[in-house]
Amino acid sequence: MSKQKGIISLILTVVIIGLLGFASLVGIGKDRTGAMKNIKLGLDLAGGVSITYQVKDKNPSSEEMSDTIYKLQKRVEQYSTEASVYQEGDDRINIEIPGVSDANKILEELGQPGALYFISQTGADGKENYTYDQSKGEYVLTRTIEELKADGSIVLGGSDVKSASPNTREDETTKQKKHVVSLVFTKEGTEKFAQATKKAYEAGQSIGIYYDGKFVSVPRVQQEITAGEAEISGMKDYEEASALASTIRIGGLKLELKELRSNVVGAQLGEKAISTSLTAGAIGLAIVFIFMIVVYYLPGLASSLALLIYTELVLLALNAFDVTLTLPGIAGIILSIGMAVDANVIIFARVREELNRGKSVRNALKTGFQKAMSAIVDGNVTTLVAAAVLWFKGSGTVKGFAQTLAIGIIVSMFTALVITRLIIFAFYAVGCSKASLYYKERKERGTIDFLSRRKVFFGISAAMILAGFVFMGINGTGGKGAFAYSLEFEGGTSTNVTFDKDYSIEEIDSKIVPVVEKVTGDANVQTQKVAGTNQVIIKTVTLNLEKREALNQALAENFKVDAEKITAENISSTVSKEMRQDAVVAVVIATIFMLIYIWFRFKDIRFATSAVAALVHDVLVVLAFYAIARVSVGNTFIACILTIVGYSINATIVIFDRIREELRYRTRSTDLKELVNKSITQTLTRSIYTSLTTFVMVAVLYVMGVSSIREFALPLMVGIICGAYSSVCITGALWYVMKEKKVKNK
Repeated sequence: MSKQKGIISLILTVVIIGLLGFASLVGIGKDRTGAMKNIKLGLDLAGGVSITYQVKDKNPSSEEMSDTIYKLQKRVEQYSTEASVYQEGDDRINIEIPGVSDANKILEELGQPGALYFISQTGADGKENYTYDQSKGEYVLTRTIEELKADGSIVLGGSDVKSASPNTREDETTKQKKHVVSLVFTKEGTEKFAQATKKAYEAGQSIGIYYDGKFVSVPRVQQEITAGEAEISGMKDYEEASALASTIRIGGLKLELKELRSNVVGAQLGEKAISTSLTAGAIGLAIVFIFMIVVYYLPGLASSLALLIYTELVLLALNAFDVTLTLPGIAGIILSIGMAVDANVIIFARVREELNRGKSVRNALKTGFQKAMSAIVDGNVTTLVAAAVLWFKGSGTVKGFAQTLAIGIIVSMFTALVITRLIIFAFYAVGCSKASLYYKERKERGTIDFLSRRKVFFGISAAMILAGFVFMGINGTGGKGAFAYSLEFEGGTSTNVTFDKDYSIEEIDSKIVPVVEKVTGDANVQTQKVAGTNQVIIKTVTLNLEKREALNQALAENFKVDAEKITAENISSTVSKEMRQDAVVAVVIATIFMLIYIWFRFKDIRFATSAVAALVHDVLVVLAFYAIARVSVGNTFIACILTIVGYSINATIVIFDRIREELRYRTRSTDLKELVNKSITQTLTRSIYTSLTTFVMVAVLYVMGVSSIREFALPLMVGIICGAYSSVCITGALWYVMKEKKVKNK
C-alpha cells in the first residue's frame, strides 16, 4: 500500500465511523432509518401487548392446556421470537408480544384460536352444507355448526392437523411456479382425512376449511389421500399461501379460546434496565479500547477503531434484520464483542512473535494475519454453527439469543480480518513503520509445565462439579428445589394493583419494586404498567396466602392502595416444558455439529472430544454455582449457559490451533508433553487478555445494573473465569492424555 493510499484509507475510516455513527444514533431520512431507537426491544426492556384468552371448554386437562400453549407460542413467534405464552389460573392463557402497541390489530390477525373445521360439501342426509354466494363473492354455510357436528359433516377438526406450511413448487406441465399450502395430519387425522377424501373424490366435491366464522379455503378433492399429507393449491402468491398456513395453524388447537382482555403493558425490567445496560456497555467498551491501546500500542488503536465500526454495524444489523433485542440478546452481543476482541488479540500476539524473530514490521504484520487466520475462522465458525442450529431448532429466548450472536460473529470476523488489517497497513503506509510502535520488547516467557499439574487440575474440576451435585441434592431433599427457579421456569403469582395515581415506569422501579422485593424475598420481580390506567401488574415467585396478604398490606400502607381491589392469580412458567425440550435438543444438536466440525478441521477425534468435554465441564461448574449461590434460574439462565458454551469452545479452539501448528513441525525427538505445554504457554497471553476484556464488559454491567441484570451478570462472570481455566488447564491436558493412551495401546 502506497503512502497516498494509506492516507485515503485512514480518511475513509474516519468518515465511515462518522457516517455509521450518525446512522445508528440519529438515523437517515424522515423515518430515521437505522437509528438505534428504532431497534425492537423485548417485553423485558420495552413492553408490548398482553392478551388473555379464556378456554371455552369446561375443565380442560393439563395436557390440552400444555399443547395449546406450545402451539400458540409457535404461532405468535411470527411477531417476535421473544413472544411468550403461559397459563394463568386453571383455564386462561396469556400471550405477551413485545415491540407492538396495537392490541386490536393482533387480535384481528390471531382471530379466534381453536375454531377450525374441515366440512364436507354434503351431509350424510344428502343436504348441502355450504354454497357459493355470488353477491358476497364467498362460500357461506347453509346449516349451523351444531347441525354439521351432529350430522358428521365436520370431517376433521383443527387439532387433527399436525402442521401447515407454505411452499413454492414448479408445475410439471407449465413449468411455472405455483404456491401451495402443505398439510400434515396426525395419526387420527390421517384416517379421518382418507375416508373424507375418498367420499368427496367419488362425488366430485370439495372439503371446505371453515375458520372464525367464514370459509378460508374450499379446495376441490382431486384424489383419495391416504398418506396423511396433502396440498392446497390455487394461491396467487407466497404471501397468500403463508397467510392460509398460519390460519390453519392457529385454528389447529386442541382447545377453543375466547378473548377475555387485552392491554398495552410497559417493560418488565423497567427503563432503568435499558439506561444502565447502555451506559455499562459504553463504559465497558471504553475500558477495552484503553486496554488495547496500552497493551498493543498502534495495533491497539487500529483494533479500537475497528471495534467502533463493529459496534455501529451490529446496531444497524439489528435494525435491518428486525431483530427483537432482549436481555438474553444483549448476552449474545457481549459474547460477540469478546470474540471480536479475541480475534484482534490473536492477530497481535502472532505479529509480536514474528517481530521477536527479527522480521521487519511489514513482514511481521503480513505473517501475523496469515497465521492467525485459521484460529479465528475455526473459532468463529464453530460458534456460528452452534448459533445457526439454535436459531433454527430453538424457540423464544434461545432463538433471540442465536440471532444476535450470529449477527455479532459475522460482523466481528469482518471487522477483525478486513477492517483491522486495512487500518494497520494504512498506518504503516503513512510512515508508522518503527517496531516500537507495534510492540514493547519483552523477555520471552519460558514454557510453563501445565501438564505435570494435570491431576491437580482434574481434581479441582471434579471437586467443583461434585460440590454442585451435592448442593443440588441437599436443596432438593430440603424442599427448596435443586435450583432457585424463577417464575419463568416454575411459574409464580401475578398481582394486579390499581394505584391512586399514574406511576411512571421509573417510579415503579425505584419506589414500588423495592417494597415488593422486601416482602416476597424475590430479587427478580417483574412489573408491567398497563397503558392508559393506574394499574400495575406485579409478577413474583409463587406466593402463599400469608405472603399475598403481607404484600397487600405493604402496598396499602406505602401507597394508599385499596387492598380489597388487589387481585392475584397463579401463573404457569413462561418457559414451557416443550420450550425447554426444544432448548435441550437444540444444544445437543449444536454440540454434535461442533464436534463434527472440529473433527473435520483438525483431522483428529481427540481434539473434538476434548473440546466438548471442556464445554460440558464449564456448563457443570456454572450449574454448581447456580445451585450453591441460589442465583435465580429464569430466562437469562438459558442465555447464560448458551453464552458459556460459545465462549468455552472459542477459547479451546485457539489452543488447539497452536497444537495443530506445532504438530506440523514436530520431529521424532520432540517430546509431545513439551509441545503441548509450549502451545498453552504461547497462547496464555491471549487467554488472559480475552478473558479479562470480556470479564470487564460483564463486570461493569453487574456493578451498574438493576437486581435482575446482576443476577444475569454474576454467573456469566463465573462462566468466563471457568472458560479461561478450562481452556488453559483442562483441554490440552485431556487431549494429551487421550493421545498418550493411544500410543501406549499400540
